[in-house]
Amino acid sequence: MCFSRVVTPIVAGTVAGTVAGAVMGMVAAVAPASAGPTIVIDVNSGRVLSHEDAFQRWYPASITKLMTAYVAFEAVQKGELQFNSPITISKKATREPPSKMGYPAGSVLTLDNAIKLIMVKSANDVSTAIAENVGGSVGAFAERMNAAARKLGMTGTNYVNPHGLFSTEQYTTARDLALLVRAIRTEFPQHAHYFSMEAVRAGDKILPNYNWLVGRFPGADGMKTGYICSSGFNLAATATRNGRTLATIVLGAPSQVERGEEAARLLAEGFQIQGAVAPSLQNFAPYGNGRNVAVDLRPQICSEAAVKARYERGDDDGMLVQRSPYLTAMDHEPRAVTIGLGGATGPAPSVPRFADVPIPTPRPDYPFKSATAETGQGG
Repeated sequence: MCFSRVVTPIVAGTVAGTVAGAVMGMVAAVAPASAGPTIVIDVNSGRVLSHEDAFQRWYPASITKLMTAYVAFEAVQKGELQFNSPITISKKATREPPSKMGYPAGSVLTLDNAIKLIMVKSANDVSTAIAENVGGSVGAFAERMNAAARKLGMTGTNYVNPHGLFSTEQYTTARDLALLVRAIRTEFPQHAHYFSMEAVRAGDKILPNYNWLVGRFPGADGMKTGYICSSGFNLAATATRNGRTLATIVLGAPSQVERGEEAARLLAEGFQIQGAVAPSLQNFAPYGNGRNVAVDLRPQICSEAAVKARYERGDDDGMLVQRSPYLTAMDHEPRAVTIGLGGATGPAPSVPRFADVPIPTPRPDYPFKSATAETGQGG
């Protein structure tokens, strides 16, 4: 699908807003368009500094894992388990597609390490393990995710899994994700370190953070990337300068490069806006025709032409630094936090474990499937 937009320019003392366009119909399988919905907020005040199509339904991809972490934080806060409690990898978890760690069934790691892995590596198998151990089953954990979404006022969001792999029943909006990001930063400031790591070290491998802004955009301190064919490349990013923290959501970018560039631009411009008269995120009025129909970018993002174009552009890291005036080259090797199995000395989760009963959900009949495009979905 595509959008027709009119963007209001940023003017000192005013809000940079947009007039959302109507959803125009199915796109042709051609080169990807520009990024989709965006929003920029001041985390401390909850004010909206700029936005485009902020209420348009979208597939969250691995930004879902922010809610997975939020629910885990709540469980620790309630005393159900601790960060050194065991997270056991099940057979179901081992069957999740990449991005994943590939641990064998029966492997045990701490909740602390599990959260670090889903934030940096975006490991789908570890996400499933967290859901099963914290919630008792993936289904029960999804119920917790939806309960948390309702509590936060995320009225355009529904979850069915903890990792963000494609389901027609899992969707969100840029505005809702901004609510979630703000909740994590304000309710659990002591856990900010989970979202700002430059890399993790697992055995002899260094796994860099998929969020290219960390270490390259001045003040960047989180949070999470996401990618599936149907969503395009998504990013929730935060940055702090002079004691002021901003967050931006970028959905539907055509590549890792563009989502990082767009997020950096939006944050840089956001720091120039004071936002005293900006609308409140909580009371932000919905807008946009067709906003309750999820946009599916698979024909654009995972066509043979689109995949080939991303491949031919070369290294994302290098391209990102070269093309954006808001980013600088990382001046050091990524600082890696060591992750490993074992070390789970805390109490086991207190919830009972249940068997997951699959509930069929409709999936579109896609005639084209690219092994290259499908590889590594989640990051």
